[in-house]
Amino acid sequence: MFKEKRTGYEPLYTLKSIASNVWIADGGWIRFYGLPFPTRMTVIRLSNGDIWVHSPIADKEGLAEAVATLGPIRHLIAPNWIHYAWMPSWQLRFHEALTWASPGVVKRAASKGMQLHFDRELGNDSPIDWSAEIDQRLADSGYHREVIFFHRASKTLVLTDLIENFESDKVPWWTRPFLRLGGVCDPNGQMPRDMAASFRRYPHHLKDLIDTMIGWHPDRVILAHGRWYPLDGTAELRRAFRWFK
Repeated sequence: MFKEKRTGYEPLYTLKSIASNVWIADGGWIRFYGLPFPTRMTVIRLSNGDIWVHSPIADKEGLAEAVATLGPIRHLIAPNWIHYAWMPSWQLRFHEALTWASPGVVKRAASKGMQLHFDRELGNDSPIDWSAEIDQRLADSGYHREVIFFHRASKTLVLTDLIENFESDKVPWWTRPFLRLGGVCDPNGQMPRDMAASFRRYPHHLKDLIDTMIGWHPDRVILAHGRWYPLDGTAELRRAFRWFK
């Protein structure tokens, strides 16, 4: 199974501090339309000590326990319509946490035979729970719905699939032609071409979204799949969305 193979982002299921009160954890592989994707989640500690977990990955090697040592886990985030696979196990373990879902998550999960319950739906504006510290926007092309987040204090932009950046030497050889076709190979990772085509139908929405992200001036950009950007985040955004005119 792919989840048992190296991803190139080891150590896996281990918290890695990337800024004050911000961590990532890299996980194993998950399949999407037959292709293996490495996984990554983001953890933010809010100023009141509450822990905010974005796109939880598989709970292995004591990961959830390690996250719980940072503070009380209050928010579990399913940030887009296809990032929900491990939410049930985290919900079960941290039943006092509020669970938040991007539009489309429940419907998508149901189509795959998974019945999910969420407490709140994410939208274009940050809820009062974290609005003083994290900005958010809803990217919605009809085909793809994803909520993006910006942690002001650390100047960290948290994306899920709006940019993918697979490193060729870290993926199975047979996937490389498909990833190149999708336009998501490092060092030129960007929005997958099928997703980009859907957003082209809403140019004003996409322009506003890109302008907002660049206007936040992030120092770093976290991605769920592939190499993320620890430096020059704003420049990477300009490069990744240069196709949009």
